Amino acid sequence: MVKFLVLVKPGSSQEKIIKTGESELTVYLRAKAHDGEANNALIKLLAKHFDVPKTSIQITHGLKSRHKTIEF
Repeated sequence: MVKFLVLVKPGSSQEKIIKTGESELTVYLRAKAHDGEANNALIKLLAKHFDVPKTSIQITHGLKSRHKTIEF
């Protein structure tokens, strides 16, 4: 199982993933932090980036925060 600490920046002009540490990422999303849109966009972007199914990625901490823990 892989674990990452993720800082999410919703409402950005572009979508990108920046590795900021050994197991830390900063993720810029176009989606707004409203009704889980940013969480869904985060899972979709990470699944594409790491080439894993969306269903295997879980937000284990920080569901309503910009600081999240992701496992897959």
